[in-house]
Amino acid sequence: QVQLVESGGGLVQAGGSLRLSCAASGFIFRSQTMAWYRQQAPGKSTDRVASITGVGRTDYVDAVKGRFTISRDNTKNMVYLQMNDLKPEDTAVYYCRLGYSESWGQGTQVTVSS
Repeated sequence: QVQLVESGGGLVQAGGSLRLSCAASGFIFRSQTMAWYRQQAPGKSTDRVASITGVGRTDYVDAVKGRFTISRDNTKNMVYLQMNDLKPEDTAVYYCRLGYSESWGQGTQVTVSS
């Protein structure tokens, strides 16, 4: 079955950087769009942050353009989110998702202090 396991979250000061990783298994990774979502507070919506197609086409929400970079390694079944110049409003639980499927990772907490 599909498995997505995120790692790399943590506590960082504003202006700092973090790199999130998502290890994928149970499907043909190289042909699938992968995405990162975040939920900024319990009860709030879980919003798409960035996505990448199987051939590497990327898309970002305006709030993170120029600061976040999504990438993938199809040889390792991994997708990454490099987050630079982090802001307190980036604080959220970040989730890896297989396309628009119901397959999500367990989430990783990112906390940005001011």
